Amino acid sequence: MRVVLRLLAPLLGLALAAAGLLLAIEVVAAWVRPDGGGGLLVPWPRWRATLEDLTWSDQPIPAIAIGVAVVGLLLLLLGLFARRADIALRAPTPEMSVTTSPRVLARLVGRRVRATDDVASAAVTASRRRIRVTAQGWSDPDPQLRPMIESRVVELLDELPLQHRPRVAVHVPVRREER
Repeated sequence: MRVVLRLLAPLLGLALAAAGLLLAIEVVAAWVRPDGGGGLLVPWPRWRATLEDLTWSDQPIPAIAIGVAVVGLLLLLLGLFARRADIALRAPTPEMSVTTSPRVLARLVGRRVRATDDVASAAVTASRRRIRVTAQGWSDPDPQLRPMIESRVVELLDELPLQHRPRVAVHVPVRREER
C-alpha cells in the first residue's frame, strides 16, 4: 500500500500544480484582455451559460458527486491502511514504546544465519508475523542444515525483546549444478 501512496502522491501533486498554473494563467489573461471575453485556454462564458442551466437533480450531477465521493473514500482507506509495519519490542519502562523495522530484524537474522559455517548465502524477509529464510549451502544440502539454521534463528529471537514472536520458515533449496 505504501508503494501506491508513493506513486499516487506525486501524481496528485502534479495534477494540482497544473490546475493551479492553469487558473493563474486564466486570471492573468482575464485581467489583461480589455474585451472581457473568454479565457485564454478555457471558454468561461460558454461554461457559465451551460452551468446556469443545470440543477442539482440533472443527470450528470449526481453521478459526478457519487464518483467523487467514491474516489475520496478509496483514497481515505488507502491512506489508513498504508501504515508502517513496525515490530514492537518490550520497553524497559511502561512510559516508553520501542519498535524496530522489519528490515532491521531481517538484517539481524541474515547475519546470524550467514555466520553459520555451512551456509554460503541467505536471503531473509521479515514481517511482524513471519520470518522467511532461504539459505544455500556450500555443497549438497546437509539434512541437518535446515534444523541448524532454524535453531540459530530461534536463539536470536530468544535474545531479542520481541513482544510477539514471529513464525520462522526456513527453506534450503537443492543446489543446481554449475555449468
